[in-house]
Parts: sequence; structure tokens; C-alpha cells
Amino acid sequence: RENSSENILSSANRLLLHEGKLMLAESTRLLDVYLFLFDDFLLITKIKRNKKKHGGSDTSLIPVCPSLTPELQSFIREGGFCTVLDQPIPLDRLILKNVEPV
Repeated sequence: RENSSENILSSANRLLLHEGKLMLAESTRLLDVYLFLFDDFLLITKIKRNKKKHGGSDTSLIPVCPSLTPELQSFIREGGFCTVLDQPIPLDRLILKNVEPV
């Protein structure tokens, strides 16, 4: 997974269609995830919050990609990050279903 994740976003032809937070029900617990919907696959990442404070460093100076939502930019500036939860899901293999809220 490490090898393929390095170049996952490098395609110049790939378009980011939508992104956002979601709560994923995983057997016995709920997991905060951040989804990236591209024109060819869905990428599910796990939201991690950096518990360690970097001694006096100003995280507001960290460069952040301007195409990300302001919410994600703010999260990254606060020391948070996203790690890829699983392999990307190709859209031609993805099935969406409406479910009733629990």
C-alpha cells in the first residue's frame, strides 16, 4: 500500500469532484473518515489528530493545497492529517445505496 499511495494523486488528468467528512460504521465503533471522490475512484482516509504540540511552532505557516476545502485546510494547519484507510475504490466497482438514518 505504501508504494501505490505515493503516486495516488499524481495524475494530471484526475479531477477531484467532491470531498468531505463522514462517519463510517465499522463493526462495533464509529470512525471519523474523510472521503475524496475523484472522477475515477473513491478514496477513504482516516482522520488523525496530532496529539503532540510542536514546541512553539506556528502551524499557520504550513503551506496547504488551495484546492482543498477551508475545513480541511484548517484541520491540516492544526496538525491534523489523513491516512489512506484502504485501497481506492474504482467508480466502476462502486455501488451506492440509500439507507435510513440509524
